[in-house]
Amino acid sequence: MTQQRLTHGFGYGIGATILMSLFMLVATVTGASPMPEPIPKAVVATLFGSGLPKPVLLVLVVGLHLGYGGFFGAVLARVTQPVTIWKGLGLGVVLWAVMQLTFLPFLGWGVFGIAITPKIAVATLVLHVVYGGLLGWALDRDAVIQTRESPTAAD
Repeated sequence: MTQQRLTHGFGYGIGATILMSLFMLVATVTGASPMPEPIPKAVVATLFGSGLPKPVLLVLVVGLHLGYGGFFGAVLARVTQPVTIWKGLGLGVVLWAVMQLTFLPFLGWGVFGIAITPKIAVATLVLHVVYGGLLGWALDRDAVIQTRESPTAAD
């Protein structure tokens, strides 16, 4: 059962990351994003250099972002039972805080993106709430479905 929880958590984590990333992409394309570029892209470019060929950059950005989201989905599924939307939201807020205190300063954007604009903190909080809320909801629903499908001792 633990392996199944990890697998489901990883899968739902990837799904939640995809949805969060779609919001981020729409905001970037429409000019509504306060960030100079998507944070996963900025992190990869900073780590590996901005001279990477675009296809390699894209594969690294997508792979690392989905892997990160999937990993924390599996972590949530493993360390909490039952998973609830509130626990998912809590994870989203914790991941947001870690990003604000580590990744943004690493990029030179300052703590909470203050070197660029404080709007970054708000925008990224919204994205992480989307991720955590969806992840918690999906894992909670999955547990309900698994409970209904599993045979009981009375059967």
